Amino acid sequence: MTSIIFPVSVLGGLGLLFGVLLSIASNVFEVKIDPKIGEVLDALPGANCGACGYPGCEGLATAIAEGKAPINACPIGGQKVADKVATIMGQDSAEVTRNVAVVLCQGSNEKAKTKYKYEGIEDCRVQIDLADGCKSCTYGCLGCGTCQDVCEFDAIDMVDGIAVINKEKCTACMKCIEICPKKIIELVPYDNEYIVKCKSEDKGKEVRANCTIGCIGCRMCVRNCPEDAFVFENNLAKIIYDKCTNCGTCEEKCPTKCIYTSKEKDVVNQ
Repeated sequence: MTSIIFPVSVLGGLGLLFGVLLSIASNVFEVKIDPKIGEVLDALPGANCGACGYPGCEGLATAIAEGKAPINACPIGGQKVADKVATIMGQDSAEVTRNVAVVLCQGSNEKAKTKYKYEGIEDCRVQIDLADGCKSCTYGCLGCGTCQDVCEFDAIDMVDGIAVINKEKCTACMKCIEICPKKIIELVPYDNEYIVKCKSEDKGKEVRANCTIGCIGCRMCVRNCPEDAFVFENNLAKIIYDKCTNCGTCEEKCPTKCIYTSKEKDVVNQ
């Protein structure tokens, strides 16, 4: 009997000792967590997209609670989330400028010429290795839908060989921007109704030979914009969104209609 009681007592004593030591260690080495981190985390949308520049919502919540990130750092949450976070942090709310991703190409199968017929893996990153893609315009959307595959918000559709982003669904998570091998997807202000949907830096003659809706560098938009909201760089017109008033003059003057407007589409959808 003694041979059984002794080892059991020893083990029990050691267990009690280790329990006391662990209790002391947990108190000594306790990492105190700011309760605001949890509150901010609950206010965030939980998408964990990384568009804010931090590793997921928890990383952003920690940065906000520590004062290392602004209260409006979440591009997906928008103004509503920024207001909630401001209340938690005891700060005045900050205005959120909503941006959306836009594919700067309208070179559909109908409007853009092709160098060859592509039959292979439906991934733009694969196709681009074959003579820079099937499109004659080396800047054009390849239409394999790689951006659509990574979009978690169902905001991208493939329409006649090019990707089209629904601005109402887009959260500006930037995953499509990061994965596009042509680098033709950019963020633009949500409220801006006019966009130069072309990225070609080729000269006008070459653009016309490859696509019927590309920017030919005529500078009609630059010369006629009443707000001086255009710059012309590398044979391509670009809108300065901070200056643009959505007057529509550029779209009216553009001979190739490469300046896209969402205004008419918005009216139709209302």
